[in-house]
Formats: sequence, C-alpha cells, structure tokens
Amino acid sequence: MQKFTAPLRRAAGVLVSAWLLAGAAAAAVPLPELNIDPAQVSVSGVSSGGYMAVQLHVAYSATFKKGAGVVAGGPYYCAEGSVVYATGRCMAHDTSIPVSSLVATTNSWAASGAIDPVTNLGASRLYLFSGTLDSVVKTAVMDDLRSYYGAFVPVANIAYKKDLAAEHSFVTDDYGSACSVKGDPYIDDCNFDLAGALLQQLYGQLNPRNVGTLGGSFVEFDQRGFVGGHAMAQTGWAYVPAACASGSATCRLHVALHGCKQNTAQIGQQYVRNTGYNRWADTNNIVVLYPQTGVTATNGCWDWWGYDSPDYAKKAGPQMAAIQAMVKHLSGGTATAALAAPGGLTASAATASTMKLSWSAVPGAAGYVVYRNGGRRNATPLTGTSYTDGDLVAGSSYGWTVRAVNAAGARGAASATATASTTGMTPVCTTTDNYSHTMAARAYALYGFTYAYGSNQGMGLWNIYIETTLKKTAAGYYEVGTCY
Repeated sequence: MQKFTAPLRRAAGVLVSAWLLAGAAAAAVPLPELNIDPAQVSVSGVSSGGYMAVQLHVAYSATFKKGAGVVAGGPYYCAEGSVVYATGRCMAHDTSIPVSSLVATTNSWAASGAIDPVTNLGASRLYLFSGTLDSVVKTAVMDDLRSYYGAFVPVANIAYKKDLAAEHSFVTDDYGSACSVKGDPYIDDCNFDLAGALLQQLYGQLNPRNVGTLGGSFVEFDQRGFVGGHAMAQTGWAYVPAACASGSATCRLHVALHGCKQNTAQIGQQYVRNTGYNRWADTNNIVVLYPQTGVTATNGCWDWWGYDSPDYAKKAGPQMAAIQAMVKHLSGGTATAALAAPGGLTASAATASTMKLSWSAVPGAAGYVVYRNGGRRNATPLTGTSYTDGDLVAGSSYGWTVRAVNAAGARGAASATATASTTGMTPVCTTTDNYSHTMAARAYALYGFTYAYGSNQGMGLWNIYIETTLKKTAAGYYEVGTCY
C-alpha cells in the first residue's frame, strides 16, 4: 500500500476532493433503498460527530443495535443544553462531568418515551478512542464516557484505546497530517487503522479490507427529503458495495459522522473517502452512510449542545430524526411488486411548513409510501390515500412521489412527481460575520454569544471571525439556515 509524505498527502487530498466535490455538486440523486439487516446497524463519529454518535446510539438504541464507535466524544447529554458546559467540562474537563446525573436523566427520558428503552443498550458493543495528545477533548472526558456507558453496557462489550500519541483527529494508517498535528482536515496518519479496529469491535472478525480499487459506488444524495434546514447540508454521501447495490446480498449499515470543520463544505470529500471505512465496507457488505452538516452549522459541528434545538439529544431532535429517517430509508429493501403507479397525485393545502398530498388507490395495494425529494417520509406504509408532510421550509418548492406496496412491503411503480411550494415569504439569506449581523439588526449579542432575532437560535461567539448564514422568513424573524 503506497504511502505519501504528509505535505503531498494534504495537497493531493484537498485538490482531488475539491475537484470531486465540484464535479458532483449537481449530481445528487435519491438515497437508494437496500436490503439491510436491521440487527446489523451501527454508528460512529469523531469530535462533535462522536457526541452525535452517542446521542443516536442512546436515543435510538432500538435502531443502532450493533453499537457505537466514539472518537474524542463524551457522555450523553454532557452539555445539558449549555454552550458553557459544552466548551468547558465536556471538552477541557475544567470541572467534573456529573456522570451519575446524566445516567439518571437517560433513565428518566427512556421511561417517558423521549428516547428508546435503555435495555436495548445491553447487547450493543462499543469502541472508544482518545489520543494522548488530544488538546480539544481531553482523555478525562472519554474516561467519563466509559463510566457513563458502564451503567448500561457490559464491560466485556467495551473496547477503549487511549495509548496512541494522536492529536484531535480521526486516525488512519496511511492518510492525513502527522499524528501530532491539530488542524485541517483533522485526519492524521498515525500508522493505526482506526476504522478497521472500530468496525471489527462492533461486528467481530471481518474479511481483510480492500487495499486496491473499490468495487462499490459513492452516492451523493439529496438530504432535503429527510430534513428541512436545521443546519444540514443539501446533500449527503453514502458508500454502497456492489453486492448491496445489486440486491444480491443482505448488508450491514454503518453511519459515520464527521466532526467540526470536517463537512464537505470545508474539506471536500476527504472524510467520506479517506478515513478508511470504505475499504472494510467493500469486502464485508457494509453500507456506509455519511450525513453532512451544512454551511450554517456552527463550525460545521453536529448539534450536541442545543444550537439548533432544545430537543437536540432526544428522538425529537431535528438532526437526530433526520439521520434516523435516512437509516430507515436505506433499510427499505429492494423488492419490487407488479403494482401500478398511484395516479392523480396532488399537493394542496399548503402552509409555511406543511403540504397535504392525495392520490388515487391502486388495486391490490396493501399500503403506500411517500417520498419527498427522493427521501422516504413514512417508515410504516400508509393505509389511506392522503398524507400531510411537515418540516418544510417557508416559500420553498418540493417534489413528491408515491409508491404502492404489497403485504410483504415490496414496492410498485412510482407516481408522477407533484411539485408545489409552501406559503410564506421566500427566504432571504445573508451570510456574514456575527458582529455584522448584530449591527444590521438581524441578531443580538448576549454574554459574548450571538442569537438570531425572532428564532433566538444560537449563532456562536459574538465576533468578526465566525460567519453565519441567517435566513429571514418573516418580518423581524431570522433563523440559522440556507436558502435552497
């Protein structure tokens, strides 16, 4: 396997990723529906993606049954909705993390139904990683994550590596900066195959990775079918092995979450293509899903302290629900049925955030599945011939299709596309630094942080260095978001 010097690797990676990103920007397609074993779904992430991986694993434990890999993350709900806690105890460990209290919160939310039952966690497996040189998320934070999980997961199911001299990064054995470097793209070559160690802890012994040309395909898909705004990018990525794409194999699914400053808007496709997951996926029939935050996400981070929603750590959290919807869509199966396409699909009764869809019944259909911009909207087939879609952006256009399904869940032909727009003003977006936003009365400053007028969404520190896109959706009302 050829290895390159760090400067050449970085230069080549940025140039190739930029070229690939530019060439693929207009190539977004619907996310495929594949044969996924529901017992073989797992998640991992680094930094903010590590915290998000914990959130998904705990809140949706009935989905992520196989377990989670966490690189430079911390205990579930560590920030408790506070950016001060997030940047203090949950990163620098400047004060102690109340692990027992967070365990109690987890149990309480599970009892109320805000997250899945914690009993699901007992059968899952964990891989935890902390570099000894990590100056962003201290090893003590990861130690507390280990203690937190100890309340739910048997010790025999937890692997924890914290003896490698690595900075704050995702570690590989052949790509990235030097192991002691903290900086773009936050992928470091430490002569350690972290992706392989992580996946083998979650899934057990795997076939050797593919060190040559990959046999599968990269799919850039439209994320707007799963979420309306909420600091998510227009498109995400997936790697699909050939046998999974053809439907000849029942496959596993792993969700890999980038960290802050690692989305495709900031480092191109380096995280998607160069972290090592795909080489193991290719020889082991593992589909890898790479959801993406957008340009309006604070520093490109996932929401693990409440910058987008106070429900960020629960099943109701918008980013959480979006990724869960992607997983359910991918797991929809490839079986088809000889069912006609639903006719007469119409979109009506538009509001600023909802749209009613109606269509004609199909003979022999047991139910119907609705798709928005290619993303499946209902996990369970509908028995009726109407559906109200929500989580839409005001003044925006969308396209819907419907498929009939038989009793076994096999899908028939797709309907014609119905296109319609929500009501309200067409969003107007302004991107500038947080200080300038306050001077233009789009936002206000409080205790050194910036908040959007109207929505009161957090925008990060009040200074000239942090840029945010604010979307105006009504007079005096601004929210963090992107105009599509």
